[in-house]
Amino acid sequence: MSLISLEETITIALSVKDRHASAKWYENMLGFETIYHADEAGWSELQTKTIGVTLGLGEHTKPAPGNCVPVFGIADLDAARSKLEQAKVKFDGETDVIEGMVKTATFYDPDGNALMLAEDLTKG
Repeated sequence: MSLISLEETITIALSVKDRHASAKWYENMLGFETIYHADEAGWSELQTKTIGVTLGLGEHTKPAPGNCVPVFGIADLDAARSKLEQAKVKFDGETDVIEGMVKTATFYDPDGNALMLAEDLTKG
């Protein structure tokens, strides 16, 4: 049994220079559909052809190609973070909250690969 229980969603977060242009590219080249652009948060999300898997585009002036972060949906981020921290899992700073949208926390596997937990704050 795992330490925490993830939801059946994964968002693969990529770093891009222009979210709108990148979203068009993924639509035209791979047939993904844009779900939304959250311009105030510098984030766009697209539905892939796989149920439960979305592509997140984080806008940066100097994108970091190859810096791909799987983002796992979770119902209660605070409880999950507490359990992982008790198991000595290293987190990258505090939990980030975009009110009314999402709560996220980045953590690392034993080899230093970044992973993220995300709690959807738009639900209920």
